[in-house]
Amino acid sequence: MHDLVTVFGGSGFLGGQIVRALARQGLRVRVAVRQPHLAHRMRLLGDVGQIEVVQANLRNERSVQRALEGASACVNAVGILYETGRQRFQTVHAMGARNLARISKACGVARFVQISAIGADLKSTSKYAVSKAMGEDAVREIYPDAVILRPSVVFGAEDGFFNLFASMALISPALPLIGGGHTRFQPVFVGDVAKATALAVTDPDLAGETFELGGPATYSFREILELILAEIGRQRFLIPLPFPLASVIGKLAGILALTPIAPPITEDQVELLKSDNLADHGLPGLAELGIVATAVEPIIPTYLYRYRKGGQYADQATVMGA
Repeated sequence: MHDLVTVFGGSGFLGGQIVRALARQGLRVRVAVRQPHLAHRMRLLGDVGQIEVVQANLRNERSVQRALEGASACVNAVGILYETGRQRFQTVHAMGARNLARISKACGVARFVQISAIGADLKSTSKYAVSKAMGEDAVREIYPDAVILRPSVVFGAEDGFFNLFASMALISPALPLIGGGHTRFQPVFVGDVAKATALAVTDPDLAGETFELGGPATYSFREILELILAEIGRQRFLIPLPFPLASVIGKLAGILALTPIAPPITEDQVELLKSDNLADHGLPGLAELGIVATAVEPIIPTYLYRYRKGGQYADQATVMGA
């Protein structure tokens, strides 16, 4: 094990899988997190001594410098899905990315990988999408050879998408078809995004590229909800919810951002749902990285079973026929 890679945001859903993928490449990994005491499990993702966890905050330059000391590459996987307190889109996605890239360059870090998102666009009506685009531009300004990865909706055991609607189905007789349920998605497996990140770190031929990472199939919002309900064996009404009404609900739900409870939907997320979340065929993707995209159907049963009646002990035949 030689090269050291510092991963910011490495304790999150996607970040944890990135750390695992880098460790499997024989790299030493330093996981930079705001609360190290909550990330002790990260050390178990590699061999003894291969992974270390350090405290760092993008708003504290000295802590970032310490986390980058001796690193040959940096991965920025820091991101938020909704704003709360001091965690604002501009602060985290735009200013945070700029600060991290600037400090990385000053510390002599050779390679930089930025995890962005499909839909990143300065002209978007979504603050999330605009801030992601600003983060990309800031990184490119400092690291023209940085690799930018834009995943679609990421699915996996700890995701916040399939799990969210499966959990809603446990307590609600109906699920909302926001905007009529016509928005299309191209869900990508978390393990595939992690593999892509490891390649972005280790393959110098990828320098300066932007990849849009989508799965092998596209689904409408309605089709995803139907897939979830079929998997967990629940019958629920699917009620169309026009965008204007969804925005009002999202604004009210945003009050939850003032508490430790994550809001089910925000006004900004409604804005995101007004556009399809599909990979741009004009940009390289998983195929160009030599990665065979993993389908949704074989993976979601491995973690959505917890929402079935009887959980993992439910009779699959009974579930499918429910």
